[in-house]
Amino acid sequence: MAFGVKRDEMELWKEKAARGEIAIITHYWLDDRFPESKTVTKVACVDLKKLQQWGKQYGLASDWIDNRRKNFPHYDLFGEMQLVVLKKEKAFEQIERFHLEEK
Repeated sequence: MAFGVKRDEMELWKEKAARGEIAIITHYWLDDRFPESKTVTKVACVDLKKLQQWGKQYGLASDWIDNRRKNFPHYDLFGEMQLVVLKKEKAFEQIERFHLEEK
């Protein structure tokens, strides 16, 4: 279940990804498979090669891309990798908004 993100934010994320840009969005997320994670960052781009190349800089494997919805292939990031990527991508608003900094 996803929450904590506004519809217009999600639409902007989708539009950016659909244009072939790297689009990053974070939201609250509850999934019994990952009880320690309360948020997820989704990094999407319709240009699969571009997304794969982007992921390489962070050591993300191409087979980690969720491509079930062909129009929005994306990485799901959480935990330490989520924070590392958001910092390097200068997504400080998302870090602050979702309280991702370790205290």
